[in-house]
Amino acid sequence: MLDLRRIRTEPEVVVAELARRGMDTSDIGHVLDLDELHRRLGAQRDELRSEVKSLSKQVGQLHRDGRSDEAEAVQAKSRSLGEKEQELATEAAMLSNQVRDLLLRIPNTPHPDSPEGSSDADNPVVRIHGYDPDHFGDHQRIAHWDLGTQYGILDNERAVKISGAMFTMQRKGGATLARALLQYALDRNADAFEEVRPPTLVTSETLTATGQLPKFADDAYWVERDDLWCIPTAEVPLTSIHRDEILDTADLPMRFMAATSCYRREAGSAGRDTRGMLRTHEFDKVEVFAYATPQQAPAVLEELVERAESGIRDLGLAYRVIEICTGDLGQSHHRSFDIEVYSPGTDQWLEVSSVSWFSDYQARRGAIRYRPEGGGTAMVHTLNGSALAVPRVWAAIVETYHRRDGGIDVPDVLLPYFRGSDRIA
Repeated sequence: MLDLRRIRTEPEVVVAELARRGMDTSDIGHVLDLDELHRRLGAQRDELRSEVKSLSKQVGQLHRDGRSDEAEAVQAKSRSLGEKEQELATEAAMLSNQVRDLLLRIPNTPHPDSPEGSSDADNPVVRIHGYDPDHFGDHQRIAHWDLGTQYGILDNERAVKISGAMFTMQRKGGATLARALLQYALDRNADAFEEVRPPTLVTSETLTATGQLPKFADDAYWVERDDLWCIPTAEVPLTSIHRDEILDTADLPMRFMAATSCYRREAGSAGRDTRGMLRTHEFDKVEVFAYATPQQAPAVLEELVERAESGIRDLGLAYRVIEICTGDLGQSHHRSFDIEVYSPGTDQWLEVSSVSWFSDYQARRGAIRYRPEGGGTAMVHTLNGSALAVPRVWAAIVETYHRRDGGIDVPDVLLPYFRGSDRIA
């Protein structure tokens, strides 16, 4: 969430920054009004609390002096003021909750260098690698769902029978490919990232810390009986590893990676292409994540983009990098880049990685701090990225590496994970 102290001291600046998102900024005014009332009631509560404490001392002294009648009168006044103090405390707590609820719904401010724009149509392309539309043959212009059925490596019909619409099931070489991609992504980032296997069911507090709640509750799977949520990404548990802790500055940047299943209801998928592996309720992904100081964060962002990009490049896929404009940034995002692979079978660019810097927005929700050299504590900055999300990379590989004479070649970097095979036959 945004820093309430900054909203108090620089309201015009915050409003101008949020206006770059093209959003209604009236909530900033509501926050200021509620916060002012909350502080005024808090001051009145504290005055009454101090007066009640003073009267309590008088009551004790009057009893010691044998002036019981006067003591009872003062005690009655103390009780009356105590009741008013409790009423004010209750009202102040309600106002505090209202302020927090508003802050949880207000998005992060964009980075000054984030490009202006109102929608994904305004996202500028930073660079393109390996894309030549004339390079792909007719044998590669076959959609992966058709190739998956032809080679028996994608069995969505039975996945739907087992779990319902928008679930997928890879088989034989397709299952091996999915597993190989996860191990490939873990291995290439193991030089700098600690591997973690976090829980994939988390509490509401954990989901709130990353910004998924309350705004995106409809897109998440909720286990009502236990009040637990299925994670939409490993970013969620990784962010909360050090929630409510103060980190040693010498340990920053602190890097984690995790391979997990991810679950999304895809509430907004109506009208979108959900064939094959393009959009599913459950999928596997390797996430990379970092805590950093504000000074370290820009370099860490560049590192995460390069790691995700090089992973796709070494798979031999055509891809492009785009920067997310202000009007298309996610709720928690300060600055973001997406990597999209080219799918020759569908003639589409498919998002396979999103790398984001959240400034201190998530850390403020999760109370994740560090000790700067000047003393005191400050909020860390959080960053994360998809090192490799399996479904669409899987689809692009199956189409790109489909041979004219039949079969699907295995990319060279995945050969160590294919038990001696170099082709899906």
